[in-house]
Formats: sequence, structure tokens, C-alpha cells
Amino acid sequence: MGEIINLNKARKRKARLDAAAQAAQNRVRFGRTKEQKQLDAAVTEEAQRKLDALKREDLKED
Repeated sequence: MGEIINLNKARKRKARLDAAAQAAQNRVRFGRTKEQKQLDAAVTEEAQRKLDALKREDLKED
């Protein structure tokens, strides 16, 4: 025979573990400093400028 458990306690324990896991994911995703965000934006902008500079424009004559 299995161990007898209180379903309310098991449900609440699972909810706490799920909430802790979600909090950890949010800390990784959104827990960056303003300087890190600005640096990432600057790097992305620089890469876009370099890409735009290398684009060729086809001139179509009408």
C-alpha cells in the first residue's frame, strides 16, 4: 500500500515549485541592467548600419 498524502499540501507544494521555476526564468530573461540593455542595442544598431552599407541597390530604368 502507498503512502498517504494530503492532497492540499501536495497541490500547494507543486504550485510553490512551479512559481519558483517561473521566477528563475524571469530573472534570467528580464534581470539585465540598463547598461547591458544599452550595450546590446548599440551592438545591434552597429550591425544593422554595417549591413545597410553593404547592400546593393538595383537601379531599374523605366
